[in-house]
Amino acid sequence: MGKIKIFMSYKDTVFLPKTDFSMKGDLAKKEPGLLKNWEKLYERLRVSSKDKEKFILMFGPPYANGHIHMGHALTYVLKDIINKTHQMLGYDSPMIPGWDSHGLPIEWKIEEQYRKKGMSKDDIKTTEQILEFRQNCRDFAKQWMDVQREELKRLGIVVDFEDPYNTMHFESEAEIVNQMNHFLLNGTLYQGLRPIMWSVVEQTALADNEVEYKNIKSPSIYVAFPVQGEDFSCVIWTTTPWTLPANRAICFNKDLEYVLIELTSSPSSRGTESRGDLLEDGHGLSGLAMTKRIIVAKECLDRFIGAVGQVYKVVRDIPSDELSKMKCHHPLYKHGYDFDVPLFHGDHVTLEAGTGLVHTAPGHGIEDFEIGKQHNIKVPHLIGDNGIYYEDVPLFAGEHVFKVGPKVMDAIEDEGYLMAKGEIEHSYPHSWRSKKPLIYRTTHQWFIDIKEIRKKALTEIEKVEWYPASGKNRIRSMVETRPDWCISRQRFWGTPLAIFMHKKTKEPLRDKAVQDRVVEAIKKEGGDAWYTKDISYFLGDKYNANDYEKVFDVLDVWFDSGCVHQFVTKKRFGRLADVVLEGSDQHRGWFQSLLLESVGIQDVAPYKKVVTHGFVLDEHGYKMSKSLGNSVSPQKIIEEHGADIIRQWAIFSDYTEDLRIGNEIIRRHQDLYRRFRNTFRYLLGALSDFKEEEIVEYKDMPDLEKYMLHLVSHLDHLHKECIADFKYSKFYEALHYFCTKELSSFYFDIRKDSLYCDASNDIKRRSTRTVMYYMLQILMRYLAPVLSFTTEEVYQSFTQQTEKSVHELGFFDIKIEWINKVVAKKIDHLREVRNVITGALEIERANKVIGSSLEAVVDLYVEGAIDLELLNEMTITSSIELSQSKDGFSLEEIANVYCKISKASGEKCERCWRVDPEVKTLCKRCSNVVGKSEHAAS
Repeated sequence: MGKIKIFMSYKDTVFLPKTDFSMKGDLAKKEPGLLKNWEKLYERLRVSSKDKEKFILMFGPPYANGHIHMGHALTYVLKDIINKTHQMLGYDSPMIPGWDSHGLPIEWKIEEQYRKKGMSKDDIKTTEQILEFRQNCRDFAKQWMDVQREELKRLGIVVDFEDPYNTMHFESEAEIVNQMNHFLLNGTLYQGLRPIMWSVVEQTALADNEVEYKNIKSPSIYVAFPVQGEDFSCVIWTTTPWTLPANRAICFNKDLEYVLIELTSSPSSRGTESRGDLLEDGHGLSGLAMTKRIIVAKECLDRFIGAVGQVYKVVRDIPSDELSKMKCHHPLYKHGYDFDVPLFHGDHVTLEAGTGLVHTAPGHGIEDFEIGKQHNIKVPHLIGDNGIYYEDVPLFAGEHVFKVGPKVMDAIEDEGYLMAKGEIEHSYPHSWRSKKPLIYRTTHQWFIDIKEIRKKALTEIEKVEWYPASGKNRIRSMVETRPDWCISRQRFWGTPLAIFMHKKTKEPLRDKAVQDRVVEAIKKEGGDAWYTKDISYFLGDKYNANDYEKVFDVLDVWFDSGCVHQFVTKKRFGRLADVVLEGSDQHRGWFQSLLLESVGIQDVAPYKKVVTHGFVLDEHGYKMSKSLGNSVSPQKIIEEHGADIIRQWAIFSDYTEDLRIGNEIIRRHQDLYRRFRNTFRYLLGALSDFKEEEIVEYKDMPDLEKYMLHLVSHLDHLHKECIADFKYSKFYEALHYFCTKELSSFYFDIRKDSLYCDASNDIKRRSTRTVMYYMLQILMRYLAPVLSFTTEEVYQSFTQQTEKSVHELGFFDIKIEWINKVVAKKIDHLREVRNVITGALEIERANKVIGSSLEAVVDLYVEGAIDLELLNEMTITSSIELSQSKDGFSLEEIANVYCKISKASGEKCERCWRVDPEVKTLCKRCSNVVGKSEHAAS
């Protein structure tokens, strides 16, 4: 029997990483447990930072009417990240969540419940019924507010959930009325007749930001209006036949050219061929005859002739001063519409569509109304709140505006004035809640005159910082062109528009003492006090209650939310907000209502900075909708993958543009998350028994460690830049690159030999662990605002305690001495050389010359001095030998760097696997560490 050589096992002498921090996140299971540690976190943060400078991010109010969706998740996560970041920067960053609990979205849900019971909101007449309806709305809002609160908590949002604001809180309602009183008392609040967007389904006025646009198909008709005393007509074009009964004028543009043409063959018109009825003015011309000679704009001729399909000849030009003297008959003048239809100049008339002559109905259009007002044309009121024509409307009494179109066209066609009809697909306003079409309807509403407010607002817009910068131009253009603010709504659920009107004069009562009594009553009993208390309670002895009546409209919910700065940031913190953040649609909505309300009362914008994000789309770029079945639920993502995946998606996306999300995008973010998690896992394992006594001073560290601290200093500089510019995604992309490339692929790979095999007290190993300790502390803090659950888990794993949270820490203090350009230049050069050697190693590995890089010897030619020992460590080879000449080298990778690879001679160290001729069992380094020689037995 021969001798058997037995080697001792050196596994226990190697300092392998040890950690209970699992590679698998299992976020969906772990996160709820971590939430329990945060129950008092908000309060602890307020106590610990009470003397610090405040940073106020004003929380915009979501509607309390359903589960949060991905748009909500994006908005709230971004707010939370920004707020946590500033808390860690050293600010006191309280954030008060809130809910918008009034308005149409909630009232609409209660109406749906009523309809299911066979009831109608129109049946609500008595005070008791109104109060019951309002209570139903209040209960509904509270239910969803509670649901959303828990959903926000589950996202890892740390805010004051114990004391949120809510627009239906009594104190909030009182403050909203108090703010409204300011405009009432200074005379800028008035009742006026204006065209507004009206929902005939919801029977209320709507704000611009409650309107969405959808493509629909509408009739496209050309209608002739016979000119009085002439044998020709003016022809208009419209897509809303239902507005023709309300026509009171025709508009032209004096800068356009108009012509009278004659059709050489009759237009195709049902039932007109044998007509010969006399006109009431006695000219004896039929409608058919009049529609053979017509006036249109010269540049619209081709379009018009294409629609009517006739041959024509030009009779003569029609100058604009001649048009201004004309009066037309309404095409249905013989059926009760026997009034003059004059022609007026209007700047809004263009050549983009139609005939250059525009049908004008002052009751149903903004320009129409302004023309009517300018020329003292009485606005006809033909349609009720429900979209039904009143009983005294000729021909169309009792008809609905959205169903009457064919009857209007038939009636006009019967008179011989329908020139052509077709169909057109175009964008049309719809209610964002009912999804039904809207109409312009001129009604008496309450408005805030914004002429002076606009001037101040435009000045303040220039002082605010906008992120992205395009937001400034967007909101500026909207404020410049917006009409007076319509703040009244014909609903039951909302903050009362608590105004008293004089019955005879129809003037509002402007008395501060009276309005203060209203505010106090609402503060004690809520908005219901407006319905329950007698008018004499508010008026007191100064006024005769019989002379006044209450206004029972409610305030626009955008006015409600515009007051948030008053009853949140100003009352609670005594200052303006530093930042507001919402979707880009809020330039038209909340950002604007906040601005106008604040400027109107205190002459200053309510925020210093405005950050906007895009909309959330599916992964193919389509808008999410139930009908398409492409909606992505944040609750489902959390249930399957955890909230940190949503948080990571939010911050890594370019949120200044529209964002996409879907299964494939979530999978990509899982991969990205794993890289962060594995970085933490490796650091925790490498630092398993780390004590701060091990820390090596910077001056005593090797150059590679100084280099890594230099890199993280640059990363910290980028961090501060991106915080200031709200470009968080740019920083976190750089952080991911740092973890993946600079740490995992570079530093960890190089230093694992020292970490595993050097003596525990070796200066290089201690320096490595010092840098890894710094990296853990720095990365944990950088990622805490984003991966809030994961970093809490990291913190607990490292500190072995749960009494404190990672979110109570500040950012790690990056020392100025870490910026070392000399070392950086040296290591950057070594990395270039390393890239050459790495490329050569890969070629020889593919050629089967070597296996691992530790089996390789490198022959290297490089110009200039070089740290050969460090380069050897960086290439993880057994040795590098410098050549004095590049002769004989076949591989040239970069200028002035040449190398060739050969297999190292000697034995492999059983502990560190380096190959060296002197190795028997262990190399010299490992022998010293282990403290004993190889033993053999036979």
